[in-house]
Amino acid sequence: MKFTKVFAAGATLLVSASVLAACGSNSNSGSSSGSKKIINWEESAEIPTMDLSKATDITSFNQLGNVEEGLYRLGKNNKVENALATDTKVSKDGKTWTFTLRDSKWSDGSKLTAKDFVYSWRRTVNPKTASQYAYLFEGIHNATKISNGKAPVNSLGVKAEGDNKLVVTLDKRIPYFKLLMGFPLFYPQSQKAVEKYGSKYGTASKYMVYNGPFVQTGWTGSNLSWKLKKNNNYWDKKAVKLDTINYSVQKTPSTAYNLYQSNKIDAVVLDAQQTKQLKNNSGYTLRDTAATFYLQYNQKRKIFQNENLRKAISMSINRKALGNALGGSNTPATSLTAKGVVNHDGKDWASVVGNKEYTQYNPSEAKKLFNKALKELGVKSVSFSILSDDTDPGKKTTETLQSQIEENLKGAKVSVANVPFKTRLSRSVAGNFDIVVSGWSADFADPISFVDLFTSKNAQNNGKWSNSQYDKLIADSKTTADTNKRWDDLQKAEQILLNEQGISPLYYKTEAWLVRPSIKGIVYNGAGLNYNFKNAYVAN
Repeated sequence: MKFTKVFAAGATLLVSASVLAACGSNSNSGSSSGSKKIINWEESAEIPTMDLSKATDITSFNQLGNVEEGLYRLGKNNKVENALATDTKVSKDGKTWTFTLRDSKWSDGSKLTAKDFVYSWRRTVNPKTASQYAYLFEGIHNATKISNGKAPVNSLGVKAEGDNKLVVTLDKRIPYFKLLMGFPLFYPQSQKAVEKYGSKYGTASKYMVYNGPFVQTGWTGSNLSWKLKKNNNYWDKKAVKLDTINYSVQKTPSTAYNLYQSNKIDAVVLDAQQTKQLKNNSGYTLRDTAATFYLQYNQKRKIFQNENLRKAISMSINRKALGNALGGSNTPATSLTAKGVVNHDGKDWASVVGNKEYTQYNPSEAKKLFNKALKELGVKSVSFSILSDDTDPGKKTTETLQSQIEENLKGAKVSVANVPFKTRLSRSVAGNFDIVVSGWSADFADPISFVDLFTSKNAQNNGKWSNSQYDKLIADSKTTADTNKRWDDLQKAEQILLNEQGISPLYYKTEAWLVRPSIKGIVYNGAGLNYNFKNAYVAN
């Protein structure tokens, strides 16, 4: 999913030693609210949408994962646990899945049934909805045909047999299907609510109904604070310990840190200097985000169709220096698939597919490739802009890239544009950029969650890089019954992308946090739903 915490742990800020030391002397053991049933949490970007058929980003999905619920819920270490499903039966060929649903309700008191899943899935794959995530339904009978307008929506391979039985038919066995069912994209939706609110559905807290542990209140669609309140109609409400989670968007790390210091929020992402100074403090926590940040080049511009130019830009970037500036434990990336997401035959998949040739910092080789590119393009210089978010760290990142590229590639004139997160997303989708700093966090623990993005027709392929052999390998990996061939196809595909620098990996993101030690029971997973607050509580 698109990563919204863009450089939230970012740029170096000047914080005095006395302020840093103060954190260690903070003895408050409760939540910042003083209540045992309320916590105050930060988010680094505004919510783009609460419509699960249209969401693409981690902020939206983290909200949806706590106010809505699907067949499964992700527990510790990405373990799939029953949620609305009480029983699952799979046919021998792996193509028919039958789910038995528990009795449950929506927050308005209406009964939730298997028909709500059928309606939700059909709505998402319907081309009229224009979901950027409809491709994840590929493999469910007729999903791709429906998304392409070549089959009726009601031919999707999902049906309700009574109120409590859902049957899903696949065209092919999907190795990661169970993990998909724990992702918010596959949650149910109330047809009554969608039709009642029309175009307003999912644009504010009041234009929604909920079936998860919490209900959302106070989000107007553009404000920077809201609440999650315990859902009294939730089927497992006895397991929910918190009454309220107060959210506030903090775009400036120094401000967020000061709020933590003054007991106004219970967790904070640390910047570079704080990471170094506070790593031995109580509550210091590293979060592997299963995310890779990278540059996308808009290949509608002729200059970015030139492979040597893309390689030159990539090799002119000192990724280690960039990572040091961003805090946490970010490490230079050599692959699209994030480190720690997939272990295959005892090896981290990121190390298997990584390309060290074009992601290494090599100014002299970058200069040679740049001069070659200029000659091929028939120009003496090139000008382009780098787009990113408007956070302080986001600005620091674009400034760092601008400085490194201009210093190492004489004849490259680089400008920067830093805009609100929602604007950056919309500009990316519209192709309104030269180079955009993008991030992707795994939807589930499989390389396909990354490499599927850059097939020619994928809606997330904002730069429009295209390679027919790459497309074929990805397609083959989804259809072959040979497990070894599947992994071979995935490896070859990612190596094509990296050899051509269709995108340029920057770093794997690991965030450093201070979390108040009294906050317990939060389930964090890097892939898929990051924060599961269902069983969170404040200890004595």
